[in-house]
Amino acid sequence: MFSKKLKISCFDFKKKNNKKIINIYSEILQKKDPSYKLIDTFSNNYQYSYNKRKIARYKKYKALSIFGLGGSSLCIKAIYDFLKFKIKKKVYFYDNLDASATSTINNKNLDIIISKSGSTLETIINQNIFSKSKKLFITENKKSYLMDLALKLKSEIVEHRNFVGGRYSALSEVGMLPAELLGLKSEKFKKFDNLIKNKNFTNTLINNVEMMYKFYSLGKTNSVILNFDKSLISLLEWYQQLLSESLGKKGKGFFPIISNLPKDNHSLMQLYLDGNKNNFFTIFDSIDHKAPKIRKKNLLSGYNFLKNKSIKSIMIAQKHAVKRVFKKQGLKFRNFEILKKDEESLGIIFTYLMLETILLGKVMKLNPFDQPAVESIKKETKRILS
Repeated sequence: MFSKKLKISCFDFKKKNNKKIINIYSEILQKKDPSYKLIDTFSNNYQYSYNKRKIARYKKYKALSIFGLGGSSLCIKAIYDFLKFKIKKKVYFYDNLDASATSTINNKNLDIIISKSGSTLETIINQNIFSKSKKLFITENKKSYLMDLALKLKSEIVEHRNFVGGRYSALSEVGMLPAELLGLKSEKFKKFDNLIKNKNFTNTLINNVEMMYKFYSLGKTNSVILNFDKSLISLLEWYQQLLSESLGKKGKGFFPIISNLPKDNHSLMQLYLDGNKNNFFTIFDSIDHKAPKIRKKNLLSGYNFLKNKSIKSIMIAQKHAVKRVFKKQGLKFRNFEILKKDEESLGIIFTYLMLETILLGKVMKLNPFDQPAVESIKKETKRILS
């Protein structure tokens, strides 16, 4: 255990870790490749491209509207949903093309328009139709449509550093600036410097990478994410993009499938337990004791075992049942158990999963930072519209 607020278990714990993976991990931490520079954003020593005092004037806005696709919005949505209980402001997301979408135009709103390239088609369209409030742009410092628009409108521009890819931007300006405007403290997310000194963290990371690579080698390429907490869905969608876009290339990769339990016990669980065996599982759950309890007087005979049980305690029992049955059937799984929801626990999850994905990419001899195939769709769409 490397945190009192979060437990991450291994698929199959081994005391001796793969030396090759350890060496690659060491190279990543030493930033021997320029692409590893994005790891700087994980640390509290990272210097943001914005001035906190200068940005503080935007805290007066009662709500934020986020215009961005993929990594430009998923990490913010993950932060908002994970920590909604301590956030007083509302956040609206324009993260897809939706003909039925409605405008949230209000002079008390701040529109944050995010695109690293500055040319993301859907973001350009959405901000054109739905953004008429005060604007703040986060984009790379180069000529682009959104840069030209920001200059024309004389809007605030925050630099999206060119060494930070969208799906790895959670702890950079993209995730942390909105977090600050929502009343959160960016420094509380940053535990990287302590984590990399923790042997339990390193052992867990190396072991899980070793096992996931073994799964891939054996043809187990479905990464099924079993979710027991509705507030984690956005975080898991962020992880889904991170894993699929980083490793899905050259005929390789994993297929991340988000499965919400206990609902899916009544649909997909049959397949997981008795279908093909090309799955491995990651369980996500959080401990929340504030949950409605079953009303004793409404219980019929034969169901007294539910007496004084809360919804959460029943879900925990279902989770333990899943784990026990999986063990009996030899199905491989690990567990992310969130003991306390706050900036620190979410920051650790962000850090862990980004490091794990980068390390997996290098072990699989892939570039985890590009997405060449997606560019062909963008070019073809522009060709059709022109």
